[in-house]
Amino acid sequence: MTTKEDAPADRGFLVGIIFFILGLGTLLPWNFFMTASMYFNNRLNTSEWKNGTLTDKKEYYFNNWMTLLSQLPLLLFTLLNSVLYQRISEKIRIAGSLIFILIFFIFTAVLVKVPMEEDRFFSITMATIWFINSFGAMLQGSSFGLVGLMPQKYSAVFMSGQGLAGTFAALAMIFAIASEADSETAALGYFITPCVGTLITLISYMLLPKLEFAQFYLDGCSRESYQPEKSRQLLSTEVVEGSGKAGEPRNGSVSNGDVSCASEEESGKQAFLELQEENTSAQKSSILQVFQKIWVMAFCVTFVFTVTLSVFPAVTVDVKTVYGGKWEKYFIPVCCFLIFNTMDWIGRTVTTWVQWPGKDSRWFPALVVSRLIFVPLLMMCNVQERSFLPVLFSNDVMFAVLMLLFSVTSGYCVCLSMTYAPQLVDPKDGETAGALMTFFLALGLSLGAAFSFLLRFLV
Repeated sequence: MTTKEDAPADRGFLVGIIFFILGLGTLLPWNFFMTASMYFNNRLNTSEWKNGTLTDKKEYYFNNWMTLLSQLPLLLFTLLNSVLYQRISEKIRIAGSLIFILIFFIFTAVLVKVPMEEDRFFSITMATIWFINSFGAMLQGSSFGLVGLMPQKYSAVFMSGQGLAGTFAALAMIFAIASEADSETAALGYFITPCVGTLITLISYMLLPKLEFAQFYLDGCSRESYQPEKSRQLLSTEVVEGSGKAGEPRNGSVSNGDVSCASEEESGKQAFLELQEENTSAQKSSILQVFQKIWVMAFCVTFVFTVTLSVFPAVTVDVKTVYGGKWEKYFIPVCCFLIFNTMDWIGRTVTTWVQWPGKDSRWFPALVVSRLIFVPLLMMCNVQERSFLPVLFSNDVMFAVLMLLFSVTSGYCVCLSMTYAPQLVDPKDGETAGALMTFFLALGLSLGAAFSFLLRFLV
């Protein structure tokens, strides 16, 4: 029997690096489409001429639909993934998803150079977002289940990689703008970047099973294994040997032999009952049993993402700077996307060293619920166009400070929720807990995307 103390060393933290890359790869689709909202909105800026007159442009509400159609398939396929993960091999789920994501990214990059009528472009883009996020959901759920089998710190590393995906996308957009190339060339270079990132993620995942440290945990060697045939043989041998000895007189007394026989039979029965109990405990718990242990963390991760996605990016992307010039081109990429994704990543990374409040503390759900205050505060920034609410924070600095606090708390609370959940269940249920938490993560994203339509209207 092997224990965690027998685990080989993770040389050069190579397994940790692979899980970091895998975390980054799971959120590349969502982040690259979200950060490219300016490119898509420019292609959908459809002022129409009718009878020689310029009519009002058609409003597609791209940011809202993009958010919603990213999260609905995430919710659906995450639910299927949490139920069917035992029926489809992990390699097919992860490697297959990465291959299809790569294909859709290549398709999106090619589409940059294809002139197209706006309605058709919108429909194709929405379909692409739906399918690429469907495979992303399967990839994310499977990856959370995989990292749930590893020591706790690898969950934080994986979540840190997810946080960096947004920063990676934001920097790619800023470099594309700074290149001063024409819009098509800049967009093409921007969408080629996730193609390379997804390919690196696929190669890294294929290397994972070849590493001894990963094999130890992913093959289940660190958990006690029950071998019924071997156990029955050992039990049978003990009883047979005990019965043979019991027939022999001991100290000239047959009664002593009878007592010895009875004692050994009782011992055999006790050993058999212990083996049955061990076999029962080795079986995985049902989904409902696991949920009853992690429901607080499931609520927390759902609430965090409901709050976050209700205003980001659907509301925050429409905030306007009070300054003009070149800064106007960089304002949203920097103050909205770069600040959010960088601070979200920092918030996730901090949990590697600081984990407060604890998993059993009532302060943690209270901290999660308190983030609701950011919704009205961000809605009262300089969002344009607006209909109802007044502008209280027109200054760029105030918007940047709110985004900083909003994002760092989002990353910190999400990472703690996802890290705490596997700790609340037995090791054998770690994969089930990871899959369930991914479903509730997707539920929070979907609820936030749905609320974004209402909140954008109320501004």
